[in-house]
Amino acid sequence: MKSTQVMWTTVVLALGACAPALSTQTLEPVLTPTENSLEPAQASEEVEMESAPIEFTLTSAAFSEGGTIPDQYTYNLGSQCNGDNFSPPLAWTGAPEGTQSFAVLMTDPDGGDWVHWLQFNIPAGTTQFAEVVAGPNVGTKGENDFGELGYGGPCPPSGTHRYVFTLYALDATLSLSEGANRADFESAIKGHVLGTSQLTGLRSK
Repeated sequence: MKSTQVMWTTVVLALGACAPALSTQTLEPVLTPTENSLEPAQASEEVEMESAPIEFTLTSAAFSEGGTIPDQYTYNLGSQCNGDNFSPPLAWTGAPEGTQSFAVLMTDPDGGDWVHWLQFNIPAGTTQFAEVVAGPNVGTKGENDFGELGYGGPCPPSGTHRYVFTLYALDATLSLSEGANRADFESAIKGHVLGTSQLTGLRSK
């Protein structure tokens, strides 16, 4: 009996000696990229693609789009209107690339398209106009339909009129002299308009 136990013990020890040793090497985890992981360059490109271009916009601190133009910006013409003829403050952003100069044209479509203001060859770096009697001395003043240079404010004979300020971004400076009229201006800007922006104010008698 003891002989049999010794024999089985010997077999077990022999099998244990033949078993391979367990490896103690540590395996690095395998990472799988997720759908939301982006390379830095790719993420930057996507942000740029999502950025909307800045619109070419004209605004005034004196009145909002469709708002009433205050008294001080009206013309002085006896009992019809008696303002101080200050031009309203204007500001603009988002000028098109390649802009070389700006121009401002103000008209009254309810008064026979009367020209109240024409000013051109405004330097490309300009982004605002201060309020000044007859308009600021920036660029070159054209002739309005009052027969004067620069700005002539609203002066409706009756009812409510719209006054449309149009800002032009041009790819050139114009070969026009001071006192040029609207027809001269519109002929000179053909083929040179990069963009326009408008602001409309109201004025009643």
